[in-house]
Amino acid sequence: MAQQIPTSPKARADNLQSADGVHAVTPDLAYRRLAIVNAIFVGFEGSGDRGWVLVDAGIPGAKAAIRSAAETRFGPEARPAAIVLTHGHFDHVGALEDLAAEWDAPVWAHALEQPYLDGSAAYPAPDPSVGGGLMARISPLYPTRPVDVSDRLRILPEDGSVPPLPGWRWIHTPGHTPGHVALWRECDGSLIAGDAFITTAQESVYAVATQGPEIRGPPMYLTVDWPAAGASVHALAALRPERAITGHGRPLGGPDLRRGLDALAQEFERIAVPRKGRYVDRPARVEDGSAYRAP
Repeated sequence: MAQQIPTSPKARADNLQSADGVHAVTPDLAYRRLAIVNAIFVGFEGSGDRGWVLVDAGIPGAKAAIRSAAETRFGPEARPAAIVLTHGHFDHVGALEDLAAEWDAPVWAHALEQPYLDGSAAYPAPDPSVGGGLMARISPLYPTRPVDVSDRLRILPEDGSVPPLPGWRWIHTPGHTPGHVALWRECDGSLIAGDAFITTAQESVYAVATQGPEIRGPPMYLTVDWPAAGASVHALAALRPERAITGHGRPLGGPDLRRGLDALAQEFERIAVPRKGRYVDRPARVEDGSAYRAP
Protein backbone atom coordinates (compact mmCIF):
# COMPACT_ATOMS: atom_id res chain seq x y z
CA MET A 1 0.00 0.00 0.00
CA ALA A 2 1.38 3.42 -0.93
CA GLN A 3 2.55 5.61 1.94
CA GLN A 4 3.66 9.20 2.28
CA ILE A 5 7.06 10.51 3.34
CA PRO A 6 6.33 13.60 5.47
CA THR A 7 8.62 16.59 5.29
CA SER A 8 9.33 19.53 7.53
CA PRO A 9 7.78 22.90 6.63
CA LYS A 10 11.37 24.18 6.53
CA ALA A 11 11.95 22.01 3.48
CA ARG A 12 9.76 24.23 1.32
CA ALA A 13 11.81 25.86 -1.40
CA ASP A 14 9.41 28.53 -2.63
CA ASN A 15 10.09 32.03 -1.38
CA LEU A 16 8.34 35.22 -2.41
CA GLN A 17 4.97 35.40 -4.13
CA SER A 18 4.50 38.14 -6.68
CA ALA A 19 1.34 39.36 -8.33
CA ASP A 20 -0.58 36.74 -10.30
CA GLY A 21 0.42 34.05 -7.80
CA VAL A 22 3.93 33.49 -9.14
CA HIS A 23 6.33 32.06 -6.53
CA ALA A 24 10.08 32.60 -6.91
CA VAL A 25 12.27 29.60 -6.08
CA THR A 26 15.56 31.06 -7.33
CA PRO A 27 16.09 34.43 -9.07
CA ASP A 28 15.50 32.79 -12.44
CA LEU A 29 13.16 29.96 -11.50
CA ALA A 30 9.50 30.42 -10.52
CA TYR A 31 6.17 28.66 -10.72
CA ARG A 32 2.47 29.30 -10.60
CA ARG A 33 -0.03 26.79 -9.29
CA LEU A 34 -2.95 26.27 -11.66
CA ALA A 35 -5.60 24.40 -9.64
CA ILE A 36 -4.06 20.90 -9.55
CA VAL A 37 -0.76 21.44 -11.37
CA ASN A 38 2.22 23.80 -11.64
CA ALA A 39 3.42 25.81 -14.62
CA ILE A 40 7.11 26.71 -14.36
CA PHE A 41 8.88 29.83 -15.61
CA VAL A 42 12.62 29.80 -16.27
CA GLY A 43 14.14 33.25 -16.69
CA PHE A 44 14.93 36.38 -14.69
CA GLU A 45 12.26 38.96 -13.96
CA GLY A 46 12.02 41.51 -16.77
CA SER A 47 13.68 39.17 -19.28
CA GLY A 48 11.37 40.47 -21.98
CA ASP A 49 10.31 38.97 -25.27
CA ARG A 50 11.94 35.57 -26.01
CA GLY A 51 14.07 35.89 -22.86
CA TRP A 52 12.48 33.04 -20.89
CA VAL A 53 11.09 29.51 -21.19
CA LEU A 54 7.81 27.94 -20.05
CA VAL A 55 7.95 24.39 -18.69
CA ASP A 56 4.59 22.64 -19.02
CA ALA A 57 1.34 24.35 -19.97
CA GLY A 58 -1.19 23.60 -17.26
CA ILE A 59 -4.76 22.39 -17.32
CA PRO A 60 -7.36 23.16 -19.98
CA GLY A 61 -8.53 26.73 -19.52
CA ALA A 62 -5.21 27.93 -18.04
CA LYS A 63 -4.16 30.04 -21.02
CA ALA A 64 -5.14 33.42 -19.55
CA ALA A 65 -3.56 32.67 -16.17
CA ILE A 66 -0.26 31.56 -17.71
CA ARG A 67 -0.15 34.50 -20.08
CA SER A 68 -0.93 36.97 -17.27
CA ALA A 69 1.74 35.47 -15.01
CA ALA A 70 4.28 35.63 -17.82
CA GLU A 71 3.53 39.29 -18.53
CA THR A 72 3.78 40.17 -14.85
CA ARG A 73 7.14 38.45 -14.48
CA PHE A 74 8.78 39.12 -17.82
CA GLY A 75 7.08 42.19 -19.24
CA PRO A 76 4.11 43.14 -21.45
CA GLU A 77 3.67 40.84 -24.44
CA ALA A 78 6.78 38.88 -23.46
CA ARG A 79 6.74 35.61 -25.37
CA PRO A 80 8.87 32.60 -24.39
CA ALA A 81 11.80 31.41 -26.42
CA ALA A 82 10.21 27.95 -26.20
CA ILE A 83 7.85 25.68 -24.30
CA VAL A 84 9.51 22.57 -22.84
CA LEU A 85 7.35 19.64 -21.75
CA THR A 86 8.11 17.11 -19.04
CA HIS A 87 5.34 15.00 -20.60
CA GLY A 88 2.05 15.35 -22.42
CA HIS A 89 -0.71 14.48 -19.94
CA PHE A 90 -3.80 16.67 -20.10
CA ASP A 91 -2.87 18.69 -17.02
CA HIS A 92 0.53 19.60 -18.49
CA VAL A 93 -0.63 20.49 -22.03
CA GLY A 94 -4.04 22.01 -21.33
CA ALA A 95 -3.17 25.39 -22.82
CA LEU A 96 -0.36 24.18 -25.06
CA GLU A 97 -1.97 24.40 -28.48
CA ASP A 98 -3.35 27.89 -27.88
CA LEU A 99 -0.21 29.31 -26.28
CA ALA A 100 2.19 27.79 -28.80
CA ALA A 101 0.14 29.29 -31.63
CA GLU A 102 -0.32 32.69 -30.00
CA TRP A 103 3.34 32.97 -29.03
CA ASP A 104 4.66 31.25 -32.19
CA ALA A 105 6.86 29.21 -29.87
CA PRO A 106 8.61 25.89 -30.53
CA VAL A 107 7.63 22.98 -28.28
CA TRP A 108 10.39 20.66 -27.06
CA ALA A 109 9.74 17.13 -25.79
CA HIS A 110 11.21 13.63 -25.71
CA ALA A 111 10.87 11.51 -28.83
CA LEU A 112 8.70 8.92 -27.05
CA GLU A 113 6.13 11.62 -26.24
CA GLN A 114 5.82 12.64 -29.88
CA PRO A 115 2.76 10.49 -30.66
CA TYR A 116 0.84 12.22 -27.85
CA LEU A 117 1.85 15.63 -29.21
CA ASP A 118 1.33 15.19 -32.94
CA GLY A 119 -2.19 13.78 -32.73
CA SER A 120 -1.30 10.21 -33.64
CA ALA A 121 -1.79 8.32 -30.33
CA ALA A 122 -3.61 8.57 -27.00
CA TYR A 123 -2.31 7.61 -23.58
CA PRO A 124 -3.35 4.32 -21.97
CA ALA A 125 -6.58 4.54 -20.00
CA PRO A 126 -6.33 5.80 -16.40
CA ASP A 127 -6.68 3.33 -13.54
CA PRO A 128 -9.29 4.55 -11.02
CA SER A 129 -8.71 1.55 -8.73
CA VAL A 130 -5.36 2.73 -7.35
CA GLY A 131 -4.54 5.22 -4.64
CA GLY A 132 -7.99 5.89 -3.27
CA GLY A 133 -9.38 9.42 -3.13
CA LEU A 134 -11.74 11.27 -5.40
CA MET A 135 -9.05 12.42 -7.85
CA ALA A 136 -8.28 8.78 -8.58
CA ARG A 137 -11.92 7.66 -8.77
CA ILE A 138 -12.83 10.28 -11.34
CA SER A 139 -9.69 9.70 -13.43
CA PRO A 140 -11.61 7.92 -16.24
CA LEU A 141 -13.08 11.36 -16.97
CA TYR A 142 -9.64 12.90 -17.59
CA PRO A 143 -8.86 13.39 -21.27
CA THR A 144 -6.23 11.05 -22.74
CA ARG A 145 -6.55 12.21 -26.33
CA PRO A 146 -3.44 13.70 -27.91
CA VAL A 147 -2.86 17.34 -28.70
CA ASP A 148 -1.43 18.31 -32.07
CA VAL A 149 1.48 20.75 -32.10
CA SER A 150 3.29 18.85 -34.84
CA ASP A 151 4.10 22.02 -36.77
CA ARG A 152 6.03 23.40 -33.79
CA LEU A 153 7.29 20.20 -32.19
CA ARG A 154 11.02 19.73 -31.66
CA ILE A 155 12.61 16.56 -30.28
CA LEU A 156 15.11 16.91 -27.45
CA PRO A 157 18.62 15.99 -28.70
CA GLU A 158 20.17 12.70 -27.67
CA ASP A 159 23.14 14.41 -26.00
CA GLY A 160 20.93 15.51 -23.10
CA SER A 161 21.09 19.22 -23.84
CA VAL A 162 18.02 21.46 -23.79
CA PRO A 163 18.59 23.92 -26.65
CA PRO A 164 16.40 26.74 -25.27
CA LEU A 165 17.83 26.31 -21.74
CA PRO A 166 21.65 26.57 -21.69
CA GLY A 167 23.04 25.08 -18.51
CA TRP A 168 20.16 22.61 -18.13
CA ARG A 169 20.08 18.95 -19.15
CA TRP A 170 17.16 16.61 -19.66
CA ILE A 171 17.05 13.22 -17.96
CA HIS A 172 14.79 10.49 -19.31
CA THR A 173 12.55 9.49 -16.39
CA PRO A 174 9.97 7.06 -17.83
CA GLY A 175 7.28 5.25 -15.90
CA HIS A 176 4.60 7.86 -15.49
CA THR A 177 4.72 8.17 -19.29
CA PRO A 178 7.11 6.62 -21.81
CA GLY A 179 8.85 9.88 -22.71
CA HIS A 180 8.72 11.67 -19.37
CA VAL A 181 11.75 13.85 -18.67
CA ALA A 182 13.10 15.82 -15.73
CA LEU A 183 15.24 18.92 -16.17
CA TRP A 184 18.47 19.27 -14.16
CA ARG A 185 20.81 22.22 -13.59
CA GLU A 186 23.93 20.91 -11.93
CA CYS A 187 25.53 24.27 -11.13
CA ASP A 188 23.00 25.02 -8.38
CA GLY A 189 21.29 21.67 -7.89
CA SER A 190 17.91 22.74 -9.30
CA LEU A 191 15.59 19.98 -10.47
CA ILE A 192 12.32 20.28 -12.40
CA ALA A 193 10.94 16.82 -11.76
CA GLY A 194 7.61 16.86 -13.57
CA ASP A 195 5.59 13.93 -12.25
CA ALA A 196 8.52 11.51 -11.77
CA PHE A 197 7.85 12.20 -8.11
CA ILE A 198 5.56 14.78 -6.57
CA THR A 199 5.12 16.57 -3.25
CA THR A 200 1.42 16.08 -2.57
CA ALA A 201 -1.00 13.15 -2.48
CA GLN A 202 -2.44 13.85 -5.90
CA GLU A 203 -5.09 11.14 -5.56
CA SER A 204 -6.77 13.08 -2.72
CA VAL A 205 -8.85 16.22 -3.25
CA TYR A 206 -8.08 17.32 0.33
CA ALA A 207 -4.32 16.99 -0.14
CA VAL A 208 -4.46 18.78 -3.48
CA ALA A 209 -6.38 21.64 -1.83
CA THR A 210 -4.17 21.98 1.26
CA GLN A 211 -0.81 21.27 -0.45
CA GLY A 212 0.76 19.86 2.71
CA PRO A 213 4.31 18.89 1.71
CA GLU A 214 5.06 15.17 1.43
CA ILE A 215 7.24 13.29 -1.01
CA ARG A 216 5.29 10.78 -3.09
CA GLY A 217 5.72 8.65 -6.13
CA PRO A 218 4.09 9.70 -9.42
CA PRO A 219 0.30 10.10 -9.55
CA MET A 220 -0.90 6.50 -9.42
CA TYR A 221 -3.94 6.66 -11.66
CA LEU A 222 -1.94 7.74 -14.72
CA THR A 223 1.33 5.84 -14.12
CA VAL A 224 1.66 2.97 -16.58
CA ASP A 225 5.05 1.35 -15.86
CA TRP A 226 5.92 0.97 -12.17
CA PRO A 227 9.37 -0.68 -12.55
CA ALA A 228 10.46 2.14 -14.85
CA ALA A 229 9.00 4.74 -12.45
CA GLY A 230 11.05 3.28 -9.60
CA ALA A 231 14.23 3.36 -11.66
CA SER A 232 13.55 7.00 -12.51
CA VAL A 233 13.23 7.96 -8.84
CA HIS A 234 16.55 6.19 -8.14
CA ALA A 235 18.20 8.23 -10.89
CA LEU A 236 16.86 11.54 -9.54
CA ALA A 237 17.75 10.74 -5.93
CA ALA A 238 21.33 10.05 -7.04
CA LEU A 239 21.62 13.65 -8.27
CA ARG A 240 21.39 14.95 -4.67
CA PRO A 241 19.31 17.99 -5.69
CA GLU A 242 19.34 21.17 -3.64
CA ARG A 243 15.76 22.01 -4.63
CA ALA A 244 13.00 20.47 -6.69
CA ILE A 245 9.87 21.82 -8.35
CA THR A 246 7.43 19.05 -9.15
CA GLY A 247 4.35 18.97 -11.34
CA HIS A 248 2.08 18.76 -8.31
CA GLY A 249 2.66 20.21 -4.86
CA ARG A 250 5.02 22.79 -3.43
CA PRO A 251 8.74 22.91 -4.19
CA LEU A 252 10.99 21.34 -1.58
CA GLY A 253 14.67 21.74 -0.84
CA GLY A 254 17.63 21.01 1.38
CA PRO A 255 18.38 17.93 3.48
CA ASP A 256 14.70 17.02 3.90
CA LEU A 257 14.30 16.77 0.13
CA ARG A 258 17.32 14.52 -0.21
CA ARG A 259 16.35 12.32 2.73
CA GLY A 260 12.82 11.99 1.40
CA LEU A 261 14.02 11.12 -2.09
CA ASP A 262 16.44 8.55 -0.68
CA ALA A 263 13.63 6.92 1.30
CA LEU A 264 11.32 6.91 -1.72
CA ALA A 265 14.02 5.37 -3.91
CA GLN A 266 15.03 2.72 -1.41
CA GLU A 267 11.49 1.61 -0.62
CA PHE A 268 9.70 2.58 -3.80
CA GLU A 269 7.73 -0.63 -4.13
CA ARG A 270 6.38 -0.42 -0.58
CA ILE A 271 5.85 3.35 -0.51
CA ALA A 272 4.67 4.19 -4.00
CA VAL A 273 3.45 1.13 -5.88
CA PRO A 274 -0.18 0.07 -5.35
CA ARG A 275 -0.74 -3.53 -4.32
CA LYS A 276 -3.08 -4.13 -7.23
CA GLY A 277 -3.88 -2.22 -10.36
CA ARG A 278 -4.21 -2.31 -14.12
CA TYR A 279 -0.52 -1.54 -14.73
CA VAL A 280 1.05 -3.18 -11.67
CA ASP A 281 1.39 -6.63 -13.20
CA ARG A 282 1.15 -5.60 -16.84
CA PRO A 283 2.93 -2.31 -17.58
CA ALA A 284 2.04 -0.37 -20.71
CA ARG A 285 5.24 -0.14 -22.73
CA VAL A 286 6.50 1.19 -26.02
CA GLU A 287 8.10 -2.13 -26.96
CA ASP A 288 4.82 -4.00 -27.34
CA GLY A 289 2.74 -1.02 -28.45
CA SER A 290 0.57 -0.98 -25.32
CA ALA A 291 1.71 2.53 -24.39
CA TYR A 292 -0.06 3.99 -27.43
CA ARG A 293 -3.76 3.80 -28.25
CA ALA A 294 -5.72 5.02 -31.22
CA PRO A 295 -6.73 8.66 -30.65
